[in-house]
Amino acid sequence: MLTIDKVYSAKNVLKKVIRQTSVIPAFDLSNTNHIYLKTENLQRTGSFKIRGSYFKISRLTDEEKARGIIASSAGNHAQGVALAAQQEGIKCTICMPDNAPISKIEATKSYGAEVCLAKGAYDEAYALAAQMAEEKGYTFVHPYDDEDVIAGQGTIGLEILEDLDVVDAIVVPIGGGGLISGVAFAAKSMKPDIKIYGVQAANAPSMYRSFHEGKQITLDTVNTFADGIAVKHPGDIPFEIVSNYVDDIFTVTEDEIAASILTLLEKQKVVAEGAGAVSVAAAMFNKIPLKDKNVVCIVSGGNIDVNIIDRVITRGLLLSGRKTSFIIQLTDKPGQLTDVSKIIADNGGNVVAVDYDNADPDLAINDCFLKITVETRNKDHLNTIKTDLYNHGFRIVRERQ
Repeated sequence: MLTIDKVYSAKNVLKKVIRQTSVIPAFDLSNTNHIYLKTENLQRTGSFKIRGSYFKISRLTDEEKARGIIASSAGNHAQGVALAAQQEGIKCTICMPDNAPISKIEATKSYGAEVCLAKGAYDEAYALAAQMAEEKGYTFVHPYDDEDVIAGQGTIGLEILEDLDVVDAIVVPIGGGGLISGVAFAAKSMKPDIKIYGVQAANAPSMYRSFHEGKQITLDTVNTFADGIAVKHPGDIPFEIVSNYVDDIFTVTEDEIAASILTLLEKQKVVAEGAGAVSVAAAMFNKIPLKDKNVVCIVSGGNIDVNIIDRVITRGLLLSGRKTSFIIQLTDKPGQLTDVSKIIADNGGNVVAVDYDNADPDLAINDCFLKITVETRNKDHLNTIKTDLYNHGFRIVRERQ
């Protein structure tokens, strides 16, 4: 049974191994609520997962430890389990999807774990781990469908209520549901009127659909760069807890996630991975049905793959109107590029790339396409430049934002 006493027991056990991460104000992330960030991206191993995995492993019997442990993970639970096993001197095997970020795979190995890759998403890694546990007798440490793991994650809820005098709502990322079920149970046990909201990627909405349809569903596919929450089927125990303790669940798009990562970097100097940023995306894009309230967004992890940071930043710039490419069709004659560049510069824009094409078969013989990539302050600034170009007789025929 999950009880508040078990959550407090987890809090006591975890004192020696985790950081009590800060709750920091981030009011410029929303114009409707007072936003705070629970910075679990600064936790040991870079995510909240060490809480649940360590508490679970601390409660294993000597016989269970001696058999060795195995877990399945997209990367963050893997590191938490691997570190906990290393500290306890336990043999550890982790099954991960083959599309997991290389940085997470290597970090897991650095804690002494053996890594096995499964073709597909998290659910395929889980199936492989379950098979290996049965064949080799390993003790399975589930990332979310386990009351001890959930109790460990619930310590975040206790810390938030300890750190802030007034908390109206907590916004939590959801994959399989272990984090939100722990936080919701702990927070509502201490403060029944608090609102708990969950957030999933729109391309991996297993708990979102299950919650709103009133039954657990299994997705055929998931496709999101927020790999930490790319789960096809929510956990049984989390689904029951979420159904009873969570007020609502929302989804955010890939573009909204990218924009939130960029905003956290620029405005808060906080590095978040996709899964860790979905709570902030919900606040930034007004998904939360509150106004003028104190809202804590859990930034659940910061293990973003450096290989995709550039793409994420570019996507965020496009969405916010700060970097845009547009194509202008014009007469191919001297001085045209100078005129276009001058209009952009006079309006405070910065041209970062130019491409010229006069070979398109749809063009008139004496016309050309001029593709301009420009940096601007925001969408209003971009629209000012576009309007001025139009007023000077230049026609934008295509635009990418």
